[in-house]
Amino acid sequence: MTLQQLKYVITIVQCGSITMAAQKLFITQPSLSKAVSDLEKEMGITIFCRSNRGVVLSDDGAKFLSYAKQVVEQAELLEHTYKHSAPVKRVFAVSSQHYAFAVNAFVALVKEYNEDKYEFSFRELRTNDIIEDVRTMRSELGIIFLSNFNREVIQRILHNNDLEFIEQFTARPHVFVSRSNPLAGKSSVTRSDLLKFPRLSYDQGINNSFYFSEELHSTDESPKSIVVSDRATLFNLLIGLNGYTISSGILSSDLNGTDIVSIPLESNEIMEIGYIKTDQRPLSSIARRYLEHLRRYIENYPKD
Repeated sequence: MTLQQLKYVITIVQCGSITMAAQKLFITQPSLSKAVSDLEKEMGITIFCRSNRGVVLSDDGAKFLSYAKQVVEQAELLEHTYKHSAPVKRVFAVSSQHYAFAVNAFVALVKEYNEDKYEFSFRELRTNDIIEDVRTMRSELGIIFLSNFNREVIQRILHNNDLEFIEQFTARPHVFVSRSNPLAGKSSVTRSDLLKFPRLSYDQGINNSFYFSEELHSTDESPKSIVVSDRATLFNLLIGLNGYTISSGILSSDLNGTDIVSIPLESNEIMEIGYIKTDQRPLSSIARRYLEHLRRYIENYPKD
């Protein structure tokens, strides 16, 4: 086993495919495949499960990756300390449901490391894809929410994948609407108030169980329903079609402008927003720093 082989495994996971990893590493795909195959034979495990659609980490591979990352990180620190080389390149990835506050924290983190070498990733994904990203360690953190409705199901899935959820804050449900929406002047709205307006929700793909929904009260009947895949489209439709979506109520004028307003929704539900991580390793210093920025942004956000 060599340090280079460990770096190969980490790069394949980051890229999501051997072909893309080979291009990034400036080596041929057969050479990369052989290096990984040799490592698997030496360790006596299957690190990647191969199919026509690419490669994914096996259960053994996910555990191996955890140790590999620690070894590579320590080697880079040793090299930086004793060879007086350039600063170690920071590598960090987070996957998140569609939350502006998660993006704000990421922006603050990137600005903080502006003069260092870094390779950061921020992915707004479907709920199941977030869980899969963290399970395979493509992302160190996943930002999701739990509620009375989905908690038991999501926690069971996390447990089965050796993941844990750590709550960061709670939020009462709100609706996002355009400033021109007739509901915009209300101090609060009921679920029946929403029936005449289009409901906007995020696509969950083939994992379209209500438990994976990013919106509370996803089982409510809605005569007008539109599913979207990204936050920009959702916000455009809030304005263009007088639609609504149910979320935490935390908006970012820096990222989303001032055309959207947040109104409290009369509901007995609550959103427990936090992060998921693998339970096999502690968080890196940069992940902890990201969470500090996240908490600081929430603490400074005006409360209703």
